[in-house]
Amino acid sequence: MNTSPIDDDEPIVSPRFSTPLRNTSTPRDHEPTDASLEELRRWQEQRVERKLRGEYESQVKKLVEVITANLDKPARIGSIRVEGAHRTRSSFLGSLVKPYLAAPADGSSPRATTLEDVVNTTREVQSLLQDTQVFKSIKPTLERSWSPLAERDDIDIVFHCTERGKYIIRTATDVGNQEGSASAMAKINNVFGGAESLEGNISFGTKTRQAFQLRLEAPVVSLDHSLKTRGEISAFSTERDFSSFASASESAKGMKFALRTPWRQGSHEVAYELTSRHIGNLAEDASLSMREAAGHSFKSALTHTYLRDTRDDTMFGSQGTYTKIAHEVAGLGGDVSHFKSESVFQVSRQVANGLSLSFSTATGLLYPLPLYSSRPPSAQSMFSDRFQLGGPLSVRMFKQNGLGPKDGGDSLGGDMYWSAGVSLFTDVPKKPHWPVKLHAFVNAGRLDALDRSKPIDLVASIKQSVTRPSISAGVGLIYRFDPIRVEVNIGVPLVASQSDLGRRGVQVGMGLEFL
Repeated sequence: MNTSPIDDDEPIVSPRFSTPLRNTSTPRDHEPTDASLEELRRWQEQRVERKLRGEYESQVKKLVEVITANLDKPARIGSIRVEGAHRTRSSFLGSLVKPYLAAPADGSSPRATTLEDVVNTTREVQSLLQDTQVFKSIKPTLERSWSPLAERDDIDIVFHCTERGKYIIRTATDVGNQEGSASAMAKINNVFGGAESLEGNISFGTKTRQAFQLRLEAPVVSLDHSLKTRGEISAFSTERDFSSFASASESAKGMKFALRTPWRQGSHEVAYELTSRHIGNLAEDASLSMREAAGHSFKSALTHTYLRDTRDDTMFGSQGTYTKIAHEVAGLGGDVSHFKSESVFQVSRQVANGLSLSFSTATGLLYPLPLYSSRPPSAQSMFSDRFQLGGPLSVRMFKQNGLGPKDGGDSLGGDMYWSAGVSLFTDVPKKPHWPVKLHAFVNAGRLDALDRSKPIDLVASIKQSVTRPSISAGVGLIYRFDPIRVEVNIGVPLVASQSDLGRRGVQVGMGLEFL
């Protein structure tokens, strides 16, 4: 038997002695070591939260498995109840849920015959209740029907709802469309218990000196059960200052009746408007044309507007299109008689990473009509109805409303216009996350008046307008200040008519819609 020699010089180390109260635990749930009381409290709260979330997800998973396994089981809706709707009319709620309870007209079985049908109906009704914009929260539950006449498979759908606040008051200061304003808004939601809203607005601004509107809006359930079609009745009053481009101001009062409905990716609005207008407050140096335009006018008009917007970004779009087409027929009474059409189209495309191209066009036509008007068709169009063109929001590097016919220092507006623009947007180098973009543009357009003293040759007028454009180009910066877009551009007019008012150097624009 071999034995190892013992080194007398090697020290003998005794095992470490552990006291009974020593912490011998090993961290298993990421608990902090040598932590303060506050850190331990936060860790414990997170630990409890993770545990509860895990239990909740486990229960939801089990519930989904149970429902999935029983989707083909027979089930039928016994009733649909909405609880918590204290300020909403039962007749209105009944009109929403009745189609889901009534048997088909052909006498076949009710709509929901399986549990899957009941679940899908619950989702549809919940979505419909959310579209009313009356409820802040909606929690659906399925309960066994309590009716004494209920059959074994009957189920009641119960929605536990919390209504939104009825009153809203808000004040704001706004900057946009080359104007600053202060406004106040008061709104009553669900005013008559049928998802109606009554809203009043008042504002004071630098150009629109004062504006007031009272508007009542409500869904038209009889025309569209999905609540997407809405009707509107409004009364309005405005006072606008035109002194920046014409030596006058305009006050208008009127009423509007409108019906709006969605269609595919767009929307339609049909409206009838009655407006009393007055051009006054003429400056001492007002031109003869503006003095002739002064006075009262009354317009009775039927309008249609189509709007479709598929852009991924309203300011710096990289794909999609924007289309707006508006038509107006005036002359059903009053002293204004015309057909007015205006269209706007924009397409955006990404040409490279961080580089987008946008092409925009806009056109407008104001044509006389021999309808029931007190003014003869040969009379010139009303100043309030004419188009204005030019400025940082339309054809850049021209003064605000600086294109078209003039009389002295007054921009008289026109009956026909077109404008087109190509814009290139790119990120600031090494700063793609900044809300600022570099911008290069080329704009063109023209505004003309139709000579109504003789038969109008519309084709010749359009040809002459298209072949004699005013053109500008430049570069600049665009700042996103949602929902306002701010531009600071440097450019020059390249081609201009004798009456056009160009602007060289720096031009600043603020607004919602740009060419």
